[in-house]
Amino acid sequence: FLGCLFKGLTDDSGRTLTSSDFNLRCLAPDQRLDGLMAFSSPDELDRLNQQERNRNRHPELFALYPPPDEPIFATMALYDLKEKKKISENFYCDLNSEQFKHFLKPHTPHVDVSTLAKSAIFSITYPSPDIYLVIKIEKVLQQGEIGDCADPYMTLRECESKNKDKIEKLRNQAEAFCQRLGRYRMPFAWATVNIMEVITSAVDRDVTDSDSVKGGQCKKSCFFSLGQEGDRLSDEDLLKFLSDIKKTSTPQRRIKTIPGVMKLDVSPVNDMPQGCLSPELIPLKPLAEKNIRPLKEVLEFPSNEVYVPHNIYRNLLYVYPLRLNFVSRLTSSKNITIKIQFMSGEDPSCALPVFFGKSSGPEFLQEVYTPVTYHNKSPDFYEEVKLSLPARLTERHHLLFTFYHISCQQKQNQSGSCETLIGYSWLPMLNSDRLQTGPFCLPIILERLPINYSLHPPEVPPVKWMEGHKGLFSLEVQAVSSVHTQDNHLERFFTLCHALEGGVVFPLRVKEEKIPENKLEHELKLSIISLSSSSLEPLVLFLHRVLDKLFTLIMQPMVIAGQTAFESVVSIVNSLHNSPELIKDQQGRNSLLATYLYWVFCLPDPPQNTQSADFGHVKNDTIEHVLYSVRHSLFFPELSPVSVFLLLQQFHEELALQMVVSTGVCKENAYKYAWFFFELLVKSMAQHVCQMEKHSVPRRSRFSDRFKDDITTIVSVVTAEICTILVKQHKEVEQAEKVNISLAFFLYDLMSLMDRGFVFQLVKNYCNQVNLLVSMPNLISMRLEFLRILCSHEHYLNLSIFFCSPASAPVSPSPSISSQSSGSCSYQEQQRILALFDLSHEFKQQHYLTGLLLTELSAALDMESDGYGSTHFVQRKAINAINSLLCCHDLDHRCEKPDIRAKVAALYLPLVGIIIDATNYLDFTVSDTRGGKNKTGDQDDDLENIPPINQSIAMAIAGNPFNTLGRNVLVSMASLGKSIATLAADSSRHLLVCFLWVMKNADRSLVQRWAVEMPPSQLNKLLELLTICVSCFEYRVSTQALQKSQQAKLQLEEALLRGSGARGEMMKRVGGRENLRWRKDLTQWRQTNDKHDKTKAELDQEAIISGNLATEANLIVLDILETIIQAVPLADCKDSVVGGVLKVLLHSITCNQSTTYLSHTFSTLRALVVKFGDLLFEEEAEQCADLCQKVLQYCSSPVDENRSQACATLYLIMRYSYSNNFSRIKMQVTMSLASLVGKSSDFQEEYLRRSLRTILAYAEEDAEMQNTQLPSQVDELLRNLNCILSDTVKMREFQEDPEMLMDLMYRIAKGYQTSPDLRLTWLQNMAEKHNNRKCYTEAAMCLVHAAALVAEYLSMLEDHKYLPVGSVTFQNISPNVLEESAVSDDILSPDEDGVCSGRCFTENGLVGLLEQAAELFSTGGLYEAVNEVYKIIIPILEARRDFRKLALTHDKLHRAFENIINKGIKRMFGTYFRVGFYGSKFGDLDEREFIYKEPGITHLPEISHRLENFYVQCFGEETLVMIKDSTPVDRKQLKPNKAYIQITYVEPYFDDYEMKDRLTNFEKNFNLRRFMYTTPFTKSGRPRGELNEQYKRKTILTTMHAFPYVKTRINVIQKEEFDLTPIEVAIEDMQKKTRELAVATHREQPDAKMLQMLLQGSVGATVNQGPLEVAQVFLNEIPADPKLFRHHNKLRLCFKEFIMRCGEAVEKNKHLITADQKEYQQELKKNYNRLRENLRPMLERKIPELYKPIIRPMVENSLIFFRLS
Repeated sequence: FLGCLFKGLTDDSGRTLTSSDFNLRCLAPDQRLDGLMAFSSPDELDRLNQQERNRNRHPELFALYPPPDEPIFATMALYDLKEKKKISENFYCDLNSEQFKHFLKPHTPHVDVSTLAKSAIFSITYPSPDIYLVIKIEKVLQQGEIGDCADPYMTLRECESKNKDKIEKLRNQAEAFCQRLGRYRMPFAWATVNIMEVITSAVDRDVTDSDSVKGGQCKKSCFFSLGQEGDRLSDEDLLKFLSDIKKTSTPQRRIKTIPGVMKLDVSPVNDMPQGCLSPELIPLKPLAEKNIRPLKEVLEFPSNEVYVPHNIYRNLLYVYPLRLNFVSRLTSSKNITIKIQFMSGEDPSCALPVFFGKSSGPEFLQEVYTPVTYHNKSPDFYEEVKLSLPARLTERHHLLFTFYHISCQQKQNQSGSCETLIGYSWLPMLNSDRLQTGPFCLPIILERLPINYSLHPPEVPPVKWMEGHKGLFSLEVQAVSSVHTQDNHLERFFTLCHALEGGVVFPLRVKEEKIPENKLEHELKLSIISLSSSSLEPLVLFLHRVLDKLFTLIMQPMVIAGQTAFESVVSIVNSLHNSPELIKDQQGRNSLLATYLYWVFCLPDPPQNTQSADFGHVKNDTIEHVLYSVRHSLFFPELSPVSVFLLLQQFHEELALQMVVSTGVCKENAYKYAWFFFELLVKSMAQHVCQMEKHSVPRRSRFSDRFKDDITTIVSVVTAEICTILVKQHKEVEQAEKVNISLAFFLYDLMSLMDRGFVFQLVKNYCNQVNLLVSMPNLISMRLEFLRILCSHEHYLNLSIFFCSPASAPVSPSPSISSQSSGSCSYQEQQRILALFDLSHEFKQQHYLTGLLLTELSAALDMESDGYGSTHFVQRKAINAINSLLCCHDLDHRCEKPDIRAKVAALYLPLVGIIIDATNYLDFTVSDTRGGKNKTGDQDDDLENIPPINQSIAMAIAGNPFNTLGRNVLVSMASLGKSIATLAADSSRHLLVCFLWVMKNADRSLVQRWAVEMPPSQLNKLLELLTICVSCFEYRVSTQALQKSQQAKLQLEEALLRGSGARGEMMKRVGGRENLRWRKDLTQWRQTNDKHDKTKAELDQEAIISGNLATEANLIVLDILETIIQAVPLADCKDSVVGGVLKVLLHSITCNQSTTYLSHTFSTLRALVVKFGDLLFEEEAEQCADLCQKVLQYCSSPVDENRSQACATLYLIMRYSYSNNFSRIKMQVTMSLASLVGKSSDFQEEYLRRSLRTILAYAEEDAEMQNTQLPSQVDELLRNLNCILSDTVKMREFQEDPEMLMDLMYRIAKGYQTSPDLRLTWLQNMAEKHNNRKCYTEAAMCLVHAAALVAEYLSMLEDHKYLPVGSVTFQNISPNVLEESAVSDDILSPDEDGVCSGRCFTENGLVGLLEQAAELFSTGGLYEAVNEVYKIIIPILEARRDFRKLALTHDKLHRAFENIINKGIKRMFGTYFRVGFYGSKFGDLDEREFIYKEPGITHLPEISHRLENFYVQCFGEETLVMIKDSTPVDRKQLKPNKAYIQITYVEPYFDDYEMKDRLTNFEKNFNLRRFMYTTPFTKSGRPRGELNEQYKRKTILTTMHAFPYVKTRINVIQKEEFDLTPIEVAIEDMQKKTRELAVATHREQPDAKMLQMLLQGSVGATVNQGPLEVAQVFLNEIPADPKLFRHHNKLRLCFKEFIMRCGEAVEKNKHLITADQKEYQQELKKNYNRLRENLRPMLERKIPELYKPIIRPMVENSLIFFRLS
């Protein structure tokens, strides 16, 4: 067959296969696949194919699988699974297209905008992780079970061609069902979302949004079908499903799942959005713009009670059909729906449109239908029917339920309606005039409804009932209403109140009871009493209405009802306060009541039956008299039996009367919660004044005298209650404080409404009652709080200034000095001026409230400390009260004018006196106070406060006139045994700012007059207080606010310089706020406490404000000082006043200050020099020295203005001291510069040079002084200062090289050999540097040298046996001290002015320096030196009979000697190194050698590393070379461009005769001048060799001074060298080993390990170059050279002693070893015996020549022996 085919092709076509193939190649191929063979294995090919398949796949399958199209409807609600409760009403929405909505148009007459909402706001009062959002899906009713209707969604796929016809058929059916059954729904599916999980996941995703939580997008990708569960549709079943989902994420029961997607955006609501509708569909603000889809606010059904009163009208009813039971009925009714109508009558037209519509339909409906469950005779319903109740219900209003069977499939013989009537039922809305709510089970009537059926419940009419009148229809009715209370007690109360208002027919029916008119009052009283029995929730809901009704009843003529109403109000107030569920503020006030008072309360309308035209002309006073008579006759009929027919009472009067006459528990609770009734009184009084137009009526006439009497009684009773609690009920102190605050605010408000004199009388009564009690902290605290509140009244200032009488006005003195000093001021005038600053009785009378407050402040400051902190609490409260009051005045726009401020400040002048008296109790920090000579104090008392190594030593020794030595001293001096509480730091600061405010704003002439008349002691206290103010308000930059660059600091300086005052900054900060007066309804009771890190802008702002405060406070101090200076000519003690002012000024410029303040201070200082120069230069020499130092310090300031001011001031000091004490000023300036450059770390030389040039220019340009020697003297002084600066420049170059730095400082100090003051200053500077480096011994030596210098001066000045005889006395401490004796009479005259004028050149100064030196020696461990120092101090103390100091001194000596005994050889002294510098790079140090003293146990690498690091930074790593060995340095081999350092360890060296005196470890490490180091070498040049060729060179170095010295390195001035031959080296080594063995053997507490280590190195068998080898090398043969005979013999004797010591050590070790070391001991013994036997021949061999008698000694041999030995 194949052959035939082939043949046919050949014959027919005439073409071969080859030709056909050729034609194919002529065609163009298609595009080839890329990478067709790009795989390595079949697995690789599969992987590539899978990647290609997964590329660009559609992520959502069901998006490609559209279900049969039909409209669906969603219902959303929240469920709390934990509480098993639905917690919100339903929200209806749909996403149907316009096409689907068109399907439903026949059943939807119109669509309101409110039903188009797709967004809703759900409220969750009690959040819980168990809250679920349930979405229920419904569809239009159609034929089939729920599962059958869901099957197409799960099985049919539109992409399959075979399903297209089915899907099209289903769409047509759906459209038909919508046209026919569009008004009916059927359940379809449901889904759920856990709300808290969505929000929590959104927060986790978006943590960067700090403003709000954005919420999350929930994407629900599946729905649970209700198929086969048509009988489980109730909420109970739903909650069971949710419980299963929570446990396993899916329901445990078998439920079909419909694929679907619903996206929800869930987010918290911060602000009310636009277009929101309330649950009643009322638009809420902000109103929606046009074409904005509304969103609905969904009403919450809280899972627990929410105690919020009704504040809007709400009258909603929710009907929940639950279950219908037609199972036993033999009928075909299976598709059952219920039509629900709200009827106002029985006619069908009476159906009211009150039902809220669902989505995409009318807003309100007349009827609603429940969803249909297909073919279910006993359906469960889940429908929620919401309707708006009419405001007034009648007995005709009822719910009508009509039951229908719905025919899903239209039959052939059926046309028209698809509904088949089954029956009816109804539910009347009222039962005994009360709204019916709760569960019901209603029967169903099968016939037509009977006439008047609505008037009866369904059980009554005799008609045909289904199943014999059995309840078949279960439902539940719930109301959310502000009209219907649903509480029996409230319902009865409101009904009787309504009857009282009239318009009702008696007998009144209340439930089943009929009340005749004559029993109305009695029943009303019973209902009022029963109000307290109501449940809390309904009582809170209707609280506003209940209180309004009760207040109306208080004004009723029925006395019993009125009194009962007041008692009921008290009971309600008590129950609300005692309910733990209700919120209270920090003052314990119930928030509900506070809200009611502030927003709701209005005066109740007067009773209608009391208004009559016949009494229209009755006078007010008659009405008030009759009113009072009637009131009191009602409560006290035996006193005033008056019958009155007219009652025109006012509410505030009735309320006050009820409070007065209340008794028992009612009275107790009324005053316990007095704040409520006080606020009620005040608001009713204010409304009464407004309504009666009594604004213009005088305050005294606004209220009746009877009412005033009642108010007086109320205040008295409340005050008595407070006192009773304080005395008897200590546990209720907090309650007393709250009542006290309430009373204060009550009087505060009365000052705005009533006569102020009457209110002041109430205040006086309060104070009189409270003052009768024993003073206690709680009582003072409450009085302070009371007065603080009263004084915060907006009219307080006007009242206080108004009462200021002309007689008390200050009389301004004449500004001229001559008139001031004329003596015209009488004694009475002086006392009057002083009395203005005293809290006198006259002041308290004229300024009542201010006097009370200041009296309380004074009492608080004088309180004794109780140790429990209550005293500090009271003091802080008193100070804060004054502080806040003055702060209000400062920011009050009414007080902006200076004259007004002066009047206000005059109110608080007694505060100045109070603060001055409390100076000793202030908590403050004074930084390095500079004091002068104490004229009155004991100089010795200050010695314990001397800081270590500071120039202020002598200042403290000389005394401090301000006694600013510390708080403890102040308190002990001032209290005289009384335990006065020291103020806390913040309280002190608040009190001082009050003082500064008063002094700033007080009349300047008055303050000046006061300063003139002030006693000296009081003036000293004032100056001390000013010093404290300066320290307290010093500018301190926080660590966060430190700026990084100098430029930023200068900018801050400029900001302080140019900035406005602190008040201006504060006004800027508060300027944006509304200017509200302080009132309790506006007071923020809580205090914010922000702890988060502040931004840079906030820190900068705080820095500016802090700087302005510091500047302003110091300027106020400066103003006061200027005022005092101007009063100096009138003072009796001018010198003390000027000195005191100068001290404050010097202290102020010591602190951190702004440029503004410094410029003014320097101006004041210059004025002081001009006015009182002679006085200052003569009497205040020490302070002049301080002045020079401070001014010179500012001459180096980088701020130009500060430098300019300082230069001018310094020149003025020189100019005015020229004629008197100029030499002293020169010395002080020089000393100041020396101290400045020696201590200051931020000293800047270039600025100081510029300042010196400026001062020289002043001198050259001063025309008046050109004919004097001043210019030349100034020029000479400035040249000397410039030299000091030059040395300082060198010092700065070696700041990192402490040894070089100390050398420079020593050189400077040496240069001042003829200037004791300056030398002393530099010695102190050196001591401080050493102390900072913890070189305590050197620091002590500096002070010893300083003390020797002082001793030289004192020995020339006066001759006392107890004083040291110059520096010679100190040589036992150190021989170096003798260099201080260079000053002699011919060089220095002690009487020369300005020489040795420092504070240290006294006996006290000498003792102070030596005590400091002793402390430093003790710290450094040189306790023996402590003894030598105190040997000099003790005679001085004995001569002064200072036994207290002697006791302390001997105690310190006792401790020093104990330390010597206890520490002994454990003390580590210094370690010494020889350091040589070589190379021209080192300059002056080239080829110089030093001995460096380093701390104990310092190793050679440590000092080598330190010096190497420093000089590498100086010269570079390539330049510096560290010489590693100790061989002599050959200068010829060094490179000229290199720097070489050689460091060698050295040991102290002593001759034999010295060792006899240096027995202790201390003596071998003190006063050292000679040091030694050894260098091994061989003749061949190698450092090490065989024993017979090993030589050693010893080098002995001698220093210029002995260690320890004032420096840690000393020059080497002498070097000695000598070499040892090999046998001499061997002798030295053997002697060393022998000594070590002897010491280890004969120790008191032998160390076994040390002993065994030495034995191992001595008798061990394997020791290289050990003793045996040494003996074999040097002792094996007698040397041929006779010169070596003696060395040979000496070595032989050394070995004999060595063998003996080894034997002793072996025996000693035998007693020290343990049981496990016996073999080791035997080995040691064996080795020892072997060594002894090996050495025996060599040790017994003697050199005969050495034992021949000496006939003729040779001189040469003796010389050689001396040299070699």
